[in-house]
Amino acid sequence: MEYSHTDAELLQQPIGYWSWAAYKSVVDRIRASLSEIGTSQPQWWVLAQVASADRVKTRDEVSRLLQNYLGSGPEIMESEIDTTVSRGWIAEDAEGRLSLTADGRAFYDRAAAVQDELRAERHAGIPDEEYLITLKVLQRFIHNTGGQAWHH
Repeated sequence: MEYSHTDAELLQQPIGYWSWAAYKSVVDRIRASLSEIGTSQPQWWVLAQVASADRVKTRDEVSRLLQNYLGSGPEIMESEIDTTVSRGWIAEDAEGRLSLTADGRAFYDRAAAVQDELRAERHAGIPDEEYLITLKVLQRFIHNTGGQAWHH
């Protein structure tokens, strides 16, 4: 790969720009790919939370967990949960407990395959050691600037 600058020049580049550019590129790619199969990234988050839960989660638990993902907020997450229910992917009982339907499981499996392909694409040529260092460095930037970020 050809880089934008020499190593010396890269050391002077702003992390704010490059972290934003990486975020935008990755998120835009994920959202476009999920859109091609008929879903949104927040709907994927909902499906993934329900599908991978070790215990049944309520609407409130899923909404609270996801409402801070990429600044989505509680209104958006409530709407996206509603969409997954109206599409028949998730069932909600009277107590607000969420479960995957058979159609939801099939769609989740399809979307998970897309996510696996995207992860492989993003990680091409990047050894696990470099990826780990990158995440640790980004977390240090967040810590050093007084920010807060956490991903389950």
